Amino acid sequence: MTYDVAQALTWIKTQAAGGNFRVTQHAAVEMDEEDILLGDVLEAIASGQILENYPEHRRGACCLLYGTTDAGRSLHVVCTTGGDLLILITVYEPMLPKWKSPTERQR
Repeated sequence: MTYDVAQALTWIKTQAAGGNFRVTQHAAVEMDEEDILLGDVLEAIASGQILENYPEHRRGACCLLYGTTDAGRSLHVVCTTGGDLLILITVYEPMLPKWKSPTERQR
């Protein structure tokens, strides 16, 4: 079976909009540390695009999604792309030194 990024993104957005997701403890801690609200995450997912996808990840298919909140804040969300439930693995604001821009890694 071929991995379809567009289909994965549609699935992620549908699950998030329908409330069919779980936030890991790691994601909750990151969100708290960076003052990111759940509503911010859902806005970022709704506007999101997949930057990197890992369909063969050892822990299951997942991806790095980039999106912005309605207020224009850039967020990254690492989440699952398969299964019955969307799992938000981690959430953070992309910044130096790891990220040159919200969509470009620092090399």
